[in-house]
Amino acid sequence: MKRIYILAVITLAAVSCGSREGQKSGVGEQVAPSEAVEIVRNVEVTVATSREVSDENTYSSTVEAYATNNIMPQQGGRIRKINVEVGDFVSRGQILAEMDRLQLDQLKLQIQNDEIEYARLKGLYEQGGVSQSDFETAELGFKLRKSNYDNLLENTILRSPISGFVTARNFDKGDMFGMTAPLFTVQQVTPVKLLVGISENEYTKVKKGDSVSLTVDALPGRTFTGKVQRLYPTINPLTHTFNAEVHVTNSDRVLRPGMFARVTVVFGTNDRIVLPDQAIVKQEGTGQRYVYVVNEDSTVSYIPVGVGRHIGSEYEITGGLSEGQTVVVKGQSALRDGVKVNILSK
Repeated sequence: MKRIYILAVITLAAVSCGSREGQKSGVGEQVAPSEAVEIVRNVEVTVATSREVSDENTYSSTVEAYATNNIMPQQGGRIRKINVEVGDFVSRGQILAEMDRLQLDQLKLQIQNDEIEYARLKGLYEQGGVSQSDFETAELGFKLRKSNYDNLLENTILRSPISGFVTARNFDKGDMFGMTAPLFTVQQVTPVKLLVGISENEYTKVKKGDSVSLTVDALPGRTFTGKVQRLYPTINPLTHTFNAEVHVTNSDRVLRPGMFARVTVVFGTNDRIVLPDQAIVKQEGTGQRYVYVVNEDSTVSYIPVGVGRHIGSEYEITGGLSEGQTVVVKGQSALRDGVKVNILSK
């Protein structure tokens, strides 16, 4: 019994000491959980305002010659002379080549004799020495041979019908021309033309005489001005575009057929909201653009917007945003819908 009593006393003493130490160290006390701290993000903002911006679009096209002539005689024959080479600029009426002249020279001699005979018969007819029918028959024969001579001359001495560059020469001096290909191809480049495929949505906005601007990759830094000269009356059912024929003066002849061009057509002006491009955030994996709008309670809302043209360092907003709303332009990376922000500046 005595041994049991001693153990009980020791146990009670140990519990008493543990209780006092627990009170000193705080062990066993209820600790309240720490309150969550709301993080407020610093942002810079701008106020959405509208202004007039040009309603325009840019289309790809190719520079074409205003006119292309394939030059060749009406019949085969030996090429007697070649006067020009590929790349030469030729003027209207300039002689490009000469064919064999044998038939031309023979017909020329016959025409000279006919002129003498015609003059003699005309004198006799005026004096009453030749009947009217005989004179008219002789006159008709003379005019027919003269017409044949003029036609043969045109097909023996080959001249350029336009001013432009020689872009092809398919035969050499001494070759027998066999009507298989033209001797020359001449392209007129003053002016040049472009066929611009414009969206059918803009069909009623384009008018003959409208001015356009264009640039070409081959001539960086230069902008050219042209005019709409013709509107094609049908819509392509596959591309849903129509062609507008644009003419560019090209007085210095630097634009050449085949050059790739970007043609900007201005349809008028629109009243649009314009925002700095840094205010627009692109959603990952989609083409959707959005902005963060600051509410009256200093929270932000995620607002999808329609984005139009990129004008310098700004974007045209076509929908989703109203004038006067406050839009975040800096600090969007740390934001999400509904968080509070601290505006640093406007």
